[in-house]
Amino acid sequence: MSLHRKIFIACVAFATVAAGTAPAVAASESADSVVRPAHSCAELVGDYAVPDAKTQVTSAVVVPASGAVPEFCDVRGKIEPNIGFQLKLPTQTYRGRYVQYGCGGFCGFITDPVFPKCGPAFGDAAVAATDDGHQISLENPFDTTWAKNDQKARDDLFFRAPHVLSKVSKHVIGEFYGKGPKKSYFTGCSNGGREALVLAQRYPHDFDGIIAAAPASYYTGLIAFQAWIARNAIPDAKVMILHEAVIKACDGLDGLVDKQIDEPRLCRFDPATLAGQLTDEEIARAKRLYEGPKDHGVRLYPGGEPYGSELGWLWWINPRPEFGGSIAGQLADNGLKHLLYPIGQPHSSLEQFEFTVREFRRLVPETVKANALSLDLSDFRRSGGKLIIWHGAADQAIPAQGTIDYWQRLTGGKQPDWARLFIVPSISHCEGGDTLTNFDPFRELVSWVEGGKAPSKVIAEGRDADGNVMRTRPVFPYPLRAKYDGSGSIDDASNFVAAPGFPTVDRVRWAGEDLYYRPGPVAP
Repeated sequence: MSLHRKIFIACVAFATVAAGTAPAVAASESADSVVRPAHSCAELVGDYAVPDAKTQVTSAVVVPASGAVPEFCDVRGKIEPNIGFQLKLPTQTYRGRYVQYGCGGFCGFITDPVFPKCGPAFGDAAVAATDDGHQISLENPFDTTWAKNDQKARDDLFFRAPHVLSKVSKHVIGEFYGKGPKKSYFTGCSNGGREALVLAQRYPHDFDGIIAAAPASYYTGLIAFQAWIARNAIPDAKVMILHEAVIKACDGLDGLVDKQIDEPRLCRFDPATLAGQLTDEEIARAKRLYEGPKDHGVRLYPGGEPYGSELGWLWWINPRPEFGGSIAGQLADNGLKHLLYPIGQPHSSLEQFEFTVREFRRLVPETVKANALSLDLSDFRRSGGKLIIWHGAADQAIPAQGTIDYWQRLTGGKQPDWARLFIVPSISHCEGGDTLTNFDPFRELVSWVEGGKAPSKVIAEGRDADGNVMRTRPVFPYPLRAKYDGSGSIDDASNFVAAPGFPTVDRVRWAGEDLYYRPGPVAP
C-alpha cells in the first residue's frame, strides 16, 4: 500500500474523529467555507517570479470528477533550474488546506499526489509533489548519473526542492483562489521523511504540520549502510529459518506471545545456535547484519538490522530480477558512484567501498548537506509547527535505532509540546510487516494542528493480502508502549493500555556524532 493510499484511509477515519472527539476541528469548517476559484484554470499558465524560485507553469487543465476524485485543475511546471512539479487544485471542494508529499529513493519522477479524503469538514486539499530537480527513466529508478557533475541538481535533492515547491504552490494557490492556504501539511517516508525533517529544521515556517516517517536523516552513513547489508545477503530459504528462530526466541520478551517483537533491542538471539541449518558464512553474515558496519569497534552507522526484520531482507537485501540486483545494492552502488563524494573527487562503488572511519570522513563534506540532524528546531516550535516522527521497529532499510538516537539527542527523551515520536512494532520500511502492516498519523496531526490536542495514541493495523484488517494495536508516544490488559482478543486495540517503556539505551556512540548541530535555520 502506498503512502498516499494510507493517508486516504487515515483521513476517512479523521472525518469520524472531527465529528466526534475533536469538535474544534469540525466546528472550524462549515458548508459555506468552500473556497471558489477566483480565476480560470487555464489562466495559471505562464511565468511566476517567486523569490528564489522562478517558475514556469507549462500546463493547467481541468480534470473532470471521477469516482471519489473531485474535479481539479491539474497544474504542471518547472521551478528553476530543473525542478518538475505537479499541483492539483480542487475547483469546487477546496476548504483552504495544502498537502505536500515527499519523494522516495533518489527521486527523479513525480509520484501522483492524491487527495486526502477526510470528510466534509476537511474538504479537498490542494496537493502537490516534485521530482526533486531531475528526471530519470522509470526503467532505472536508481539512476544517479544526473548528479555526477551537477551541484545544483544535488542541492535540489538534498534540501532545496521541497522548500521551493512549497513557496511556488502557495503562490499559485493564491493566484487561483485569491488567497493562500490557511493550513499546510507535509508528509513523507524514507527520503521523504528526511525531507520532512529538513523542512522543520531549515525552513521552519513552510508547514504547520509535518510527518517524518522512517526518515533517511543520517545520509552520511545510510548509503554505506546499504552497501554493508547488500554485501551480507543470505539465501531466501535460510532467511526464513533465521526469522522463525528469532521470533521463537524473542517474541515473549515484551510480555506477550503474539508473533511480533515490540522491542527488538531486548533480543539477544545468537545465530550460531542455527549451526547445521546455516553455514558458518551465513551465520557470520547474520551477525554482521544485526551488528551493523564497524571499523575496529567504531560504529559507522547508529544501528544494525533489528531482530524481527528478517522477512524484509527478502525484498530489500537479497537480489531480485526486477531490480537488476537488490534494492540496497543498487542504492549503494549508484550513490557511491555519482552522488556522495564531492564533485571531482575519487568516488567508490558497492564492490570497492571500504568500511573504515577514514572513508566515512571522505563522505562528510558532501553528504552533510543532505543530513537532517539539526538539534535546534526552536524556530519551528515558535512558529506553532507540530511534528510527528514515526518509524517501524522492524525497518530493514533504515533501522529505527537511528531515529531513536536522534530523538534522544533532540528532546532528552522527553515529550515536548510540539513533537511526538511513535515506534511501531512489526512494521518494516514504511509499510508491511509480520503482524502490523499499516500506520498513518495524518488524522492525528490535523487534529493537533487545528484542534490543539497532541495525539495520545495512534492505531496501527495489520492487514492481510486482500486488505482485510486482521489486527489493530494502539501505538503510544515513545517511550510508552502498549501492554495487554489481560482480557479479550490480542488482535483488538481496545484491549491494550499504555505502559512505561522498556529500559533501553537510546543514545548511540558512533563515528558521526559530530554531525549533529545546533545552529538556527540554514538559509536557502
